[in-house]
Amino acid sequence: MQLAQSIRSLLSVRRGVAPPANKNTASISIEPGPFPETVVIPLQQHVGPPCDPLVKVGDRVLLGQKIGDSEAYVSAPVHASVSGEVTAVREHPHPTGQDVLSVFIQSDGKDEISPDVRPPGDPMEMSPEEIRSLIREGGVVGLGGAAFPTHVKLSPPRDKPIELVIINGAESGPYLTADHRLMVERSVDIISGSLVIKRAVGAQKVIAAIEENKPDAIKSMTEAGREHGIDVVELPSLYPQGAEKTLIDTVNGREVPRGGLPMDVGVIVDNVGTAAAVHDTLYKGMPLIERVVTVSGDGVARGANLRVRLGTTFADVIGFCGGFTGERGKLIMGGPMMGLAQYTAQVPVVKATSGILALRGETLFKGEPPHFTCIRCGRCVSHCPMNLMPYILGSYSDAGMWTQLEDFYVDDCIECGCCAYICPTKNPLVQLIKVGKEGVVRRRQKMRSRMEATSRKE
Repeated sequence: MQLAQSIRSLLSVRRGVAPPANKNTASISIEPGPFPETVVIPLQQHVGPPCDPLVKVGDRVLLGQKIGDSEAYVSAPVHASVSGEVTAVREHPHPTGQDVLSVFIQSDGKDEISPDVRPPGDPMEMSPEEIRSLIREGGVVGLGGAAFPTHVKLSPPRDKPIELVIINGAESGPYLTADHRLMVERSVDIISGSLVIKRAVGAQKVIAAIEENKPDAIKSMTEAGREHGIDVVELPSLYPQGAEKTLIDTVNGREVPRGGLPMDVGVIVDNVGTAAAVHDTLYKGMPLIERVVTVSGDGVARGANLRVRLGTTFADVIGFCGGFTGERGKLIMGGPMMGLAQYTAQVPVVKATSGILALRGETLFKGEPPHFTCIRCGRCVSHCPMNLMPYILGSYSDAGMWTQLEDFYVDDCIECGCCAYICPTKNPLVQLIKVGKEGVVRRRQKMRSRMEATSRKE
């Protein structure tokens, strides 16, 4: 605890905002979610190229069987979350707003487990390469929302040695409590998974970072980590405390360079849900086929923390919680700050689904209408956790000034929503910046194509 106390003394409240927490489900234990009659498994549930289907219509699949994979390094396979028959392989709405090739499986209700699902042996006796290979085969990605393939994150270059693994239990976004409940109920598994992660990257130390407003989680994780020398650091309760670069700066004072990654300062950050998934894959042999999802908001009959099979539709989850209530407002995957609004409840739960938030229209849209005109008050600059100038980024994006966006480090924006939240005119800064990022990518692609064409002519 001495190390934890010394680190705690260094903590300082960084930029950010403090929206109402609305953690209405913080004391509700995790329970099994609905058992779906049909699951829709998108072949794109991660950062990187989508998977190719490994099954066809009419095939019978088993629980945990791999049904999609890719030869790309930055990718992760997907697995059947029920046993049953493949009824379709076609495009279907995805929570990101796109239509994605998906595998439809009609459950037979038996949950017959694939023979490939078996404990692979003691991971603490395995080499880092073996651990990363098994993590990839298990389809494990970052469960904090980014969905970056975990085996890639745990493969730093040799010239970037990892000293510290931070297990991220901040969960500072409003409404979301899935990670909170995981830490209370599965702290031993999280610690076990974090030790596997530590071995995979050759780190010297593991620290669990948890916001100070979660005393039960802090107690549970402290007790589980004590015998393994894992300290728990209490973080200030400020959004977005869980953002990687913010977290690293808060915990040990290291600033990730612009355009850099945590490994550039000798740190790896993994979400508590990711650590639990690593445990399940390495100790039980079970790939990532389910995750804990918070269901909350005044637009659903009851809030809950559910263990949901991947591929279960939002409609089935909401129905399991008593259905929608009041005037339909917004249905969001994730929290209200960084979540994605959905146009249909038929989208499936995917690996990145930390929460399903239903908000009533009569409460969501009350108040004065937004003005959308920047008054140059500077609040967005004062609260930006990445020390950017959001109002400038929004203006340049609106004007299509892609080169200037790069000059103002638009790539460093984590799209946390602090700027839009604090803006008195309710300027849609996050949406503008997203558009700007897409414009920058297109500009880079055009420049690359021109350079290649010029090279060919020469």
